Amino acid sequence: MEEEKEEKPLEKVSEEKKTKEINLNDLFPGKSYDLNRLFPDEETRRLLYEVKRNKKDIERFIKNLDKEED
Repeated sequence: MEEEKEEKPLEKVSEEKKTKEINLNDLFPGKSYDLNRLFPDEETRRLLYEVKRNKKDIERFIKNLDKEED
């Protein structure tokens, strides 16, 4: 029973991270339309956030490769 009590706080922490609202208008500035209304589903917003983050990671990786070649 004590193990179950220890696991609950960890689940709560992960749930809190999931509930963090993603504002697509801040993530993709300069658009003339409301991206949050266009993509109301939280899972879609999370996917777009991950894509944007992965793109930055890939660009950083490529930049580091270019530096190593010089």
